[in-house]
Amino acid sequence: MGKVDKTLFTLRDGIDFLLIQIYVDDIIFGGSSHHLVAKFSETMSREFEMSMMGELTYFLGLQIKQTEEGIFMHQTKYSKDLLKKFDMVDCKSIATPISTTATLGPDEDGEAVDQREYRSMIGSLLYLTASRPDIHFAVCLCARFQASPRTSHRQAVKRILRYIKSTLEYGLWYSRSSILSIRAFSDSDFAGCKIDRKSTSGSCHFLGTSLVSWSSRKQSSVAQSTAKAEYVAASSACSQALWMISTLRDYGLSFSSVPLLCDNTSAINIAKNHVQHSRTKHIEIRYHFLRDNVEKGTIVLEFVESERQLADILTKPLDRSRFEFLRAELGVIHLYGLS
Repeated sequence: MGKVDKTLFTLRDGIDFLLIQIYVDDIIFGGSSHHLVAKFSETMSREFEMSMMGELTYFLGLQIKQTEEGIFMHQTKYSKDLLKKFDMVDCKSIATPISTTATLGPDEDGEAVDQREYRSMIGSLLYLTASRPDIHFAVCLCARFQASPRTSHRQAVKRILRYIKSTLEYGLWYSRSSILSIRAFSDSDFAGCKIDRKSTSGSCHFLGTSLVSWSSRKQSSVAQSTAKAEYVAASSACSQALWMISTLRDYGLSFSSVPLLCDNTSAINIAKNHVQHSRTKHIEIRYHFLRDNVEKGTIVLEFVESERQLADILTKPLDRSRFEFLRAELGVIHLYGLS
């Protein structure tokens, strides 16, 4: 049994291994040896009443396409059902999920819309973000207005659905040839929320070239400068990286000195330089564990040019060319664009 993930079980037989992942009454398993896989299948069928579905192609709404080069995960069927559910099958498609000029706010003078329908749309879209990090920022932004949705908010959600129509068969590509190493990106949109001026943190984590974790979240406190907002975002990315390191130990993989890429030199200096401490007293103590892990060498903060900051797509609206570039860098591609 895994020490971090109690639903993960591993078995090693010499150089061969078997991995078993359990979710309620569903089981995914695979290994490096056909003999181990067949033996486990026979044992489970003998001990429990269960049906074998064969090679993994569909799991919890996720469609899986396995090839010699890697694995493609998408939710095309779910996306089509989503458009049908909200009567958007015949809508006009669009290239980006959110406009660069979008300034969503409370819109108290706007016309109120059906709260139940709006929440249903948000909930459905949040599930789609399991394979679509390209819509994560836009969906989370619209989710902030579920308490009192207005026409402008619903229009923003409908734009996301229009974007989904144009990218129905997009999903995440996991290459078999990817070298196993962890790297993380963190970014922040300083004071991006028009309501309370709080910043939005964005982070994405890669195992080799494959995106395995991403986040877009409004910070809990108001940052007084770009450096502070970036420092808080980096702390959140550090926390996720540490969890990944612990989790991957259950798979027999060990990592150290994980690079965390940030495009703000001031935030990097705060984490590395103790002299900067007097300038950060107003930052909550819980964020300073980033500095501790930098000192230990577990996390290595590195500078990355803003043009190569992949987490940018999770913090703010982007124009079409920038959005499509970052989407491809995250590994979100078309089903028939596999190489």
